[in-house]
Amino acid sequence: MLTDTKAYSGIAVRDLAAARQFYGEVLGLRVSEDHGNLWLHLAGGRDTLVYEQPTATPASYTVLNFEVDDVGAAVGELTARGVRFQRYDGIPQDEHGVMRGQGPDIAWFTDPSGNVFSVIAPD
Repeated sequence: MLTDTKAYSGIAVRDLAAARQFYGEVLGLRVSEDHGNLWLHLAGGRDTLVYEQPTATPASYTVLNFEVDDVGAAVGELTARGVRFQRYDGIPQDEHGVMRGQGPDIAWFTDPSGNVFSVIAPD
């Protein structure tokens, strides 16, 4: 029934204005607004809906993985823009928060609502 149906992901945030600033200005993503919601226009035509829900519980899992050629360079650039990378107990990460040698290089960060994202090397 849904085999050929277009689908998209959605992310709940507590403050849409803060999300718009973070996604658009800090991360540099193309964003637009429609019917009081925000759309992230991602490479490959995979748009993601961002909607405000003031009581939202942040996703504790990685909701979006941004594939980058050089995770270390991406971490450096995002850190310079004010992004703080997550540290997780039991996960070997370097001084910048990058996990290396356990699969593709990856580093995690959160949006203003606490949803988890990553920059990850291609497999």
